[in-house]
Amino acid sequence: MKREEKTLIINSLAEKLEQYPHFYVTDIADLNAEQTAALRRLCFEKEVSLMVVKNTLLIKALEKVNKADEELVSTLKGATSIMLTNTGNVPAKLIKEFRKNSDKPVLKAAYVDDCVYVGEQNLDTLVSIKSREELIGDIVTLLQSPARNVISALQSSGGKIAGIVKTLSERQ
Repeated sequence: MKREEKTLIINSLAEKLEQYPHFYVTDIADLNAEQTAALRRLCFEKEVSLMVVKNTLLIKALEKVNKADEELVSTLKGATSIMLTNTGNVPAKLIKEFRKNSDKPVLKAAYVDDCVYVGEQNLDTLVSIKSREELIGDIVTLLQSPARNVISALQSSGGKIAGIVKTLSERQ
């Protein structure tokens, strides 16, 4: 591969790493063609970009975008693929789902919310990380809960609050 080709690939990888805030470094070697196609299809459905990359080119792209964490770079040995996503926990869920029928993909490392997770043992942790949308939903639910309690207390005919409101309205 010529230097110009390598530079193009590094620049393309760097653009992808800038475009997507989260990525997983995995090993999908030893998957047959059918399994690889199934994994790619599942990634497409979950809006995850899956790419097989050369370790040295990925390292240079990570350095270019200032994401070359020492622990992350140390995992770049052997066959490597990268899963790029806008939602931090989707690839972890995808890996767990796919591994019901296969031993691969194996999680080498993940870069989620500016944190690096190294090793297979972090897969369950990554699955439980909530996305931005899930966190917003939780906050809205928490904010709605007290308001619902007040409204239901006001609407109940036998409640103390309803009696107080009725007495106050009769005074005027």
